[in-house]
Amino acid sequence: MEIIDKVNYLIKEKNLQKKDFVKMLQALEPKLKSTGEIPSEQTIYGYLNGKRELKIELIPYIAEVLGVDEQELFRFDIEYATEYNMRYSKDAREILELLQYAPKVMVEHIKNILRKFKKEYEDGVKEL
Repeated sequence: MEIIDKVNYLIKEKNLQKKDFVKMLQALEPKLKSTGEIPSEQTIYGYLNGKRELKIELIPYIAEVLGVDEQELFRFDIEYATEYNMRYSKDAREILELLQYAPKVMVEHIKNILRKFKKEYEDGVKEL
């Protein structure tokens, strides 16, 4: 899982358009160590689209634009993990395939545990 995935998730969660995020980031005038320049719009889109490696010196600026502390960009809590796991996790897909072999009592147990996590998620629990 990449930090840029979390950044994109937070952009979406905060109902920001990527173009607005880019403008807000540039307005903070972060300077890249390699060039001493503010990253261009195209460069920032490259980061967001995973075509360029995100520069670590941009983390404080990105966190400020998103209204989170820097550590939040490195945390993958239940809210984020829920969406991520279903889309990208090999483990989740493997579990779905293996469920056909589980006895009914085990399936019921798994369902109860997952319902508990779902309720916590819906009630706003962010981390376990």
